[in-house]
Amino acid sequence: MNCGRPAATRNSCLRAPHFALELKNKQDAPMSLSQITVNSDTSHEDRAQAIRDTLRDAIVDRRLAPGTKLSESEVGTLFDVSRTVVRAALQMLAYEGLVKAERNRGAFVSNPTPDEARQVFASRRLIEPGVVDAAIEKITPAAVKRLREHLVQESRHQHERGPSARRAEIKASGDFHLMLASLAGNAILEKFMDELVARSSLVIALYGRSGVSSCGHNDHADLLDALEAKDTAKARALMLQHLDHIEADLDLRMMEGLALKDALAL
Repeated sequence: MNCGRPAATRNSCLRAPHFALELKNKQDAPMSLSQITVNSDTSHEDRAQAIRDTLRDAIVDRRLAPGTKLSESEVGTLFDVSRTVVRAALQMLAYEGLVKAERNRGAFVSNPTPDEARQVFASRRLIEPGVVDAAIEKITPAAVKRLREHLVQESRHQHERGPSARRAEIKASGDFHLMLASLAGNAILEKFMDELVARSSLVIALYGRSGVSSCGHNDHADLLDALEAKDTAKARALMLQHLDHIEADLDLRMMEGLALKDALAL
């Protein structure tokens, strides 16, 4: 079963087919945990996986902001599951770097430091040229068609305004990279890419500076042209250039705290 989505996103429909989840708030304002509802009649493992998937989507879409507390009791009440199930879901997210567990304080949506942000993009520079190599070997006219259709969606989001449109644009941009990874037919590679794209979304939420796309539509179009032409050297170079463009749009300077007098300009 394909579900029409990248493999990392398809996990929920493969593992929890009867687990109905609803995110109530799709508006511009960041969501709170009280805006998540769930109906469940599945196993412990399926519930944990589906809760993980729902929270992950909210984090990656930036509807749950970095630093948001994910209380086990609140999540359990909202999803009508035990704290044991919630703990398993949060452990999955912590393993992926999207949630940070703090002793005696609980779990929070990760708040990556500038150094961690740089490490995310350093990792992408190591992995994504390999994604290009694998994709270029297996890309088909049908795959090119799907990717071009996806670029049309990206372009539409790019011309819309408002925080919700911005979130949709960033998600569509990340999905383009996941679609490329899926062409490789390597589940482990797809999992790595899913984690890196998710962490990138957190980084962009915290450190992105411009109102333009953090993952340029034109970069994607040029990259797809090179993939379709099976020009490996050009495609690899364009991918690295593209990642440079994303990181260049981040403000990763370490800001030193000012003295009170200086901060207040007195």
